[in-house]
Amino acid sequence: MTLTRRPLHDGWTLRAARGPVPADLDIVDVPATVPGCVHLDLLAAGLIPDPYRGVNEALLAWIGLVDWTYRTTFDWAPDGDSRHDLVFDGVDTVAEIVLNGEVIAAVANQHRSYRLPVDGRLREGENSLEVRFRAPVPYANSQSLELGARPRPYPLPYEAIRKSACNFGWDWGIATYTSGLWRGVRLESWSAARLAEVRVTAAPEGDGGVVEVVATVERETDAADAALSLRFAVNGLGLETPAFGVFGFDGGEVRARLDLAAVERWWPAGYGEQPRYVVDVQLDDGGSVIDETHRVVGFRTVRWDTTPDDAGTPFTLVVNDQPVFVKGVNWIPDDALPVRVDRARYERRLRQALDGGINLIRVWGGGIYESDDFYDLCDELGLLTWQDFLFACAAYPEEEPLRSEVEAEARENIVRLASHPSLVLLTGNNENLWGFEDWGWKERLDGRTWGAHYYYELFPALIAELAPHVPYAPGSPFSPGGGWDGSAQTGAHPNDEAHGSMHLWEQWNRRDYATYREHTPRFVAEFGWQGPPAWSTLVHWLDDDPLTPESPGMTLHQKAMEGNVKLTNGLVPHFRVPDDMETWHWAMQLNQAIAVRTALEHFRSWAPHTQGAIVWQLNDCWPVTSWAAIDGDERPKPLFHALQRAFAPRLVTIQPRDGGLAAIVSNDTGEAWSGTLHLRRLDFDGEPLAEQDASVEVAARGTVTVALDASVASPGDAGGELVVGEIDGVRGEWFFAEPRDSALGAAELEVSTEPVDGGTLVTITAGNLVRDVTILADKLDRSAAAAEGLVTLLPGESTGILIRHAGALDVRGIAAPEVLRSANQLVAR
Repeated sequence: MTLTRRPLHDGWTLRAARGPVPADLDIVDVPATVPGCVHLDLLAAGLIPDPYRGVNEALLAWIGLVDWTYRTTFDWAPDGDSRHDLVFDGVDTVAEIVLNGEVIAAVANQHRSYRLPVDGRLREGENSLEVRFRAPVPYANSQSLELGARPRPYPLPYEAIRKSACNFGWDWGIATYTSGLWRGVRLESWSAARLAEVRVTAAPEGDGGVVEVVATVERETDAADAALSLRFAVNGLGLETPAFGVFGFDGGEVRARLDLAAVERWWPAGYGEQPRYVVDVQLDDGGSVIDETHRVVGFRTVRWDTTPDDAGTPFTLVVNDQPVFVKGVNWIPDDALPVRVDRARYERRLRQALDGGINLIRVWGGGIYESDDFYDLCDELGLLTWQDFLFACAAYPEEEPLRSEVEAEARENIVRLASHPSLVLLTGNNENLWGFEDWGWKERLDGRTWGAHYYYELFPALIAELAPHVPYAPGSPFSPGGGWDGSAQTGAHPNDEAHGSMHLWEQWNRRDYATYREHTPRFVAEFGWQGPPAWSTLVHWLDDDPLTPESPGMTLHQKAMEGNVKLTNGLVPHFRVPDDMETWHWAMQLNQAIAVRTALEHFRSWAPHTQGAIVWQLNDCWPVTSWAAIDGDERPKPLFHALQRAFAPRLVTIQPRDGGLAAIVSNDTGEAWSGTLHLRRLDFDGEPLAEQDASVEVAARGTVTVALDASVASPGDAGGELVVGEIDGVRGEWFFAEPRDSALGAAELEVSTEPVDGGTLVTITAGNLVRDVTILADKLDRSAAAAEGLVTLLPGESTGILIRHAGALDVRGIAAPEVLRSANQLVAR
């Protein structure tokens, strides 16, 4: 008989079992959704306000202090199968699972699944199933006492529980303290045997490729001698008929291989197409298929080149023997209640990433192991992925019960993710190697474990066993060649810019963003700058009256330590602090965009010495002032347009070099780029003061640097001049003075509109020099967004910007100064 899977998602109810439930709430047998969580069930029942609105976060903290019970019933009758398992794909987090009054499991890990044999426990007729959750906050506190306190940046001991770290709050995240069945529940019935683990690897060989399958089975006790075989087939582009093979088991395992004469290579976005191949795997018992699964694979090679050179140790991604300049973003859970993120939402976000010129998504280690939908979409779209193991910014105990749970979750997720062609790196943790060296941990740990066993021993051993084709780094940041000798880390400092990956946070925390240019790292895995969400997002979620940068809702939705102080300190070297709220909002959004654009163009100008930059961060999990390019309501901020420009396939940027200026022409395409680079020093009226032409030939994936003549690079009036470099319509600018110290006048802009497919085309013509023209279209219609922004126009120039929107758009409002924004508005008096 074929294995059957019966979802158990209906008829669930929720009740508060114990804890500080407000006296006015009667939480007994509330209808519950599975997959789901307590917050969403209470919200659907009208028992709590939306946690994201206003100051509700603090009002709902009691939820994390309460024990909750989920309950359902299901009917069952003997079905002819010999084995029956309850399977929980995700339990958040600490719970007893009770079937017909009997405790059948105690679980304590959000990041893994559980399979529970229930033969002899099922009853003919009605069966009751309960999941009794312990409150996560007191549980984490009690485990911290049991395991010993460890250093961390936030009050609650998220390191003592295998639960998403940011669920306890982060410097961009709401603290929700969720409980619930956040992934599916089902009853599986089977006989003879089932596929227990299937590992699929696809690799190119010459013009063809090889697919290897390693499968293990769990056998029914009475079927130990069953004649099992494995069938697997591969189908896809270039195969006239599916490749097919039948393979026998050696005990409980089979290793099978199919050689394919001709396959197409899978490439990252911007480097080629993403052909994928379906691998169907079936377990056969005497001619009958009794279990099956499938994987979708791609043929590519991947490695990270860390061969030492004269400058240190590179960290260069190489796919199909082609070095890739990584244009990356860090990814956090797309909702603080992540069960709400469905495939459609993942696709919207990932397509936004593609539109931003991004080619790699790093899944940060304080969140979750992302879903199968996320990885499948990344495979389809050509977005490379880097998945951290779930350890972030803290010292983690290596003792039981965590030690075994960590191994179980790592083993499961390595197997689950390793067949995806998009996956190019697994990383041991986020910032823990760095923290051990520089954040005072050694003294505070006083000999306690901190996670070194996981990062330097367990994870590399599991990857070598289960997925040796997947590259691994012990942490981010990390200097290749480093290790652990049992008492100390060896090799270069983990955040040494000459070696491997680096995180740069001094600029945001203490220094101006112009100082990014002091660093030439081999690879930047984190850096960023804060800015508020879109205006319509802000006013939708906050009830403050008046709304100010420090009003109660704004303060609660700013999680960074001294966040508003850092926003102001980062603004004043460049712009004055505005007095009104809407202009303050624009100033902070613009400054965020300029900060990251400044850094990205600088890093890209140093390629191939610097071979990648991953911006913190792409997305938000709720409406908040943060480092994100796309806010919690899915709206792009001006920062998104900065990514579009800095990550464009072809870029001209002007940078300081050797006491002067240079134009760097970057060509991240597969075709050579040649032409005349026209360089001009202009006054703000657009009059040329000096000019220089240079013939350039830029190889595919190459960079060329052209030193500016002193006549072009030296201003006569720093506050009233700029340099423009342009080739084939690709332009870069250099301003000699900060905007606040410049002669920028009030913007003189004329606007015309016309309806076009997909929205409204807005044509903007400048009567004077206008910097960073941006349309905040969401102020006209919450569904509206500009396709581009941050456009600098010389006097007399025009540009067209597409506004995408769902319904009618009141185009009369586009020219309003609070909608049609520019840097000039922050300078002119």
